[in-house]
Amino acid sequence: MKKIPQRTCIGCKAKKDKKELIRIVKNKEGEITIDRTGKMQGRGAYICDDITCLERAIKTKSLERSFESPIDEGVYENLRGVMIDNKK
Repeated sequence: MKKIPQRTCIGCKAKKDKKELIRIVKNKEGEITIDRTGKMQGRGAYICDDITCLERAIKTKSLERSFESPIDEGVYENLRGVMIDNKK
């Protein structure tokens, strides 16, 4: 039986299968993007596909701590858009 990688959500701190979470990546140039493939180069952070987890991550600044840099509001808006699109 193949072992399924587990990751921790930065919002709710729950451990889930890697495929169930959305990966956010900071590359060497400092650009922060959403990694739909899960294979992009750079430092990654994972979050549940849930608006409440995103709001909790914004409130506690956990994404900023993960990437050790301030996060542009556009990144959060992009994440909200992805989460809303996934619900449709």
